[in-house]
Amino acid sequence: MSDPSVELIRWDGPWSQDDPDANFKADVALYSKLDPLTTITSLSRNLGIPVGALARYVLARWASAGAESLLFVGPSVVTRMWEQFESAETIGTDDARLASYEILRQMVAWLKSPLET
Repeated sequence: MSDPSVELIRWDGPWSQDDPDANFKADVALYSKLDPLTTITSLSRNLGIPVGALARYVLARWASAGAESLLFVGPSVVTRMWEQFESAETIGTDDARLASYEILRQMVAWLKSPLET
């Protein structure tokens, strides 16, 4: 049995606005503008791991996480974001909630930055 092979293609639709998966499809179209092999090739060169092994690792690690939202932000980011809610609610003041809001705003801005061109 041979290993599977995948062609990395750019995709920009189309899809209808009433498609229940329109947000996900828009995200796929946005990310398909990027070249994921730039990072993987550099990592391969620096670590001496074949590009195919790294691509397989990335797909297996993130696609097998079990929850679609984890594909977008990863479990460590979700945990750090949730800690802000817990901290603010434990303290229970408006100032604590505003401070947590600012930290969460910065985290979301960080997540959003690769999407801005």
